[in-house]
Amino acid sequence: QVQLVESGGGLVQAGGSLRLSCAASGRTFSSYVMGWFRQAPGKEREFVASIRWSNGNPYYADSVKGRFTISRDNAKNTVYLQMNSLKPEDTAVYYCAGRLTSLVNFRSWGQGTQVTVSS
Repeated sequence: QVQLVESGGGLVQAGGSLRLSCAASGRTFSSYVMGWFRQAPGKEREFVASIRWSNGNPYYADSVKGRFTISRDNAKNTVYLQMNSLKPEDTAVYYCAGRLTSLVNFRSWGQGTQVTVSS
């Protein structure tokens, strides 16, 4: 069973940086796509970024392109989301998720970590 555990959230001022981590366990992830999603109060969950574990190819939502970087550490089975130039509108609960490359929907989810950006 896949387990995903996020960490690294917190309170930061606008313009600051945070790095989120997602520790993955329960299987080998070479055939997985890992993603980060976020959900702000009163809004639907939205896609932030994803990475193909096998080759590290990233994909970003337009709203974070150029500010956020997704990466993975094969030895640690961990996915990261480096967030720079944070804005108040980035405030949300951030979730790590995973899916097989053959699937469309993400089926494994972490518990989420809160990111709050003050103006």
